[in-house]
Amino acid sequence: MLQTIKQSVKKKTNKKGFTLIEVIVVLVILAILAAILIPSMIGWINKAQDKSSVVEARSVLLAEQTIASENYKMTDSQLAGALKKDGSAVTGFPEATYAKVMELAEVSTTGTAAVTSVTFSNHKVTAMTYVSTDGVTVTLANGNWTTSK
Repeated sequence: MLQTIKQSVKKKTNKKGFTLIEVIVVLVILAILAAILIPSMIGWINKAQDKSSVVEARSVLLAEQTIASENYKMTDSQLAGALKKDGSAVTGFPEATYAKVMELAEVSTTGTAAVTSVTFSNHKVTAMTYVSTDGVTVTLANGNWTTSK
């Protein structure tokens, strides 16, 4: 009988596992790490969205430049009028339309994506403002791309 009591006491003292305090400490450490990482991850997501919008705008720029090169007889002001969203095709050049640019750039015209302004100089795009499908406004001016929401 004495041996049975010793065995039961030995079993109670030989328990393996974590105490409640140890588990709480681990959870607190994980919460601190999450509080540090989550804001920086949100920043990374915003930067990626901006980069994606610039890539989209560059493909639209290349499409506009392609259309401008194909329609070399048009003046710069005719091109600028025909290649932005609220513009219309210029008489005699039905292919120089906003829809053609968006199709060539492979950008959907049903969302918020829109070329709001474009400037040509000697049939080259020198400035452009584009609103991407994510709602980010991308501006090309003096060879520099900028983004804003």
